[in-house]
Amino acid sequence: MNANASMSAASRQLMTELQSTGLRLIDPAAGASVASRRGGAGPSDHKAVTIDGVTIMVPVHTNTAWHSPFVASTPDGNGTSALLRGTIPVANISFPKTPRFYKMQTFDGVPYSHIAMLHGSDVLATTVLQTCIRYESRRKTCKFCAIGQSLAAGRTIARKTPEQLAEVARAAVLLDGVKHMVLTTGTPPTSDRGAQILCESAFAIKAAVDLPIQAQCEPPDDDRWFERMKASGIDTLGMHLEVVTPALRAEIMPGKASVPIARYMEAFSAAVAVFGRGQVSTYILAGLGDTAEAILAISRELVDIGVYPFVVPFVPISGTPLEDHPAPSPEFMRSVLQPLGAMVSQGGMRSSDIKAGCGKCGACSSLSSYEA
Repeated sequence: MNANASMSAASRQLMTELQSTGLRLIDPAAGASVASRRGGAGPSDHKAVTIDGVTIMVPVHTNTAWHSPFVASTPDGNGTSALLRGTIPVANISFPKTPRFYKMQTFDGVPYSHIAMLHGSDVLATTVLQTCIRYESRRKTCKFCAIGQSLAAGRTIARKTPEQLAEVARAAVLLDGVKHMVLTTGTPPTSDRGAQILCESAFAIKAAVDLPIQAQCEPPDDDRWFERMKASGIDTLGMHLEVVTPALRAEIMPGKASVPIARYMEAFSAAVAVFGRGQVSTYILAGLGDTAEAILAISRELVDIGVYPFVVPFVPISGTPLEDHPAPSPEFMRSVLQPLGAMVSQGGMRSSDIKAGCGKCGACSSLSSYEA
């Protein structure tokens, strides 16, 4: 079971608040054992925080976080910090230790942390192709995206080879007990939209280590890619809508919006036929302007198809056009997640049944804690 699903109502509320408002570190040494992520793809400007045995990703480098009412005190000798709301202690928290595989480098001299990183407490994640045709155009870029920041800062490399990924994945499993892996990619200028490089990567990883894999990309033009992805060793698939209102999609993500929602729905149906119900998911960023009603309406369609709608609070990332956009309030998140959790459960899907990926990890959203 995803640990989020068994947490108390008080812990669930606290987690939802933290993910919306962020966290201030009163002492720079607090949580220094694991560096927070700045820029790049996936959960950025976050730090992994463990509360009541559950590890979640909490914003720490955003404008909202700098004004958060939550503060982490200086860790004690056991690495435990008091979480304060203002001056009132509300919980004890800790920070996952730096994984051992971070100290290593590939046979060709690239630090393992430049190839893949630990997300949450037991998920290995990488952006196979750290460039994107959307990001490289001012007119097409997704306004919330920071995929190029970590590359520009020298914290990663532009293309991870299948051999490098296999080497790092095997080490992460052996040294740090990683349980599953996420392979995402920037969108290349090809009709498969990254499916081919994800297939090549997954095939090499599965040849090296038995590790469940989620791949993430835009819908390829040809649905036959889903069969190829499954055959290559990919266990689950993510195709991320992010924004669900068409006019808002065109405003915030003009390049990606050229692939209409109707095409996503067709691709979801075709992918579910290959991967199975609940093994296809989509990321939806709550707080960018979609109403709760719009998110829940499309989520109902997705659940009917067999797609797990992983709704997460939007985190404004420094250096992006939306860096000053407000994060969604905890009240807004609860207005979405509470009925969505019931909807997902009634649809016969649970985060704990997902074989690999963001929905299974659950660290970026408290959705699984609302599942009945």
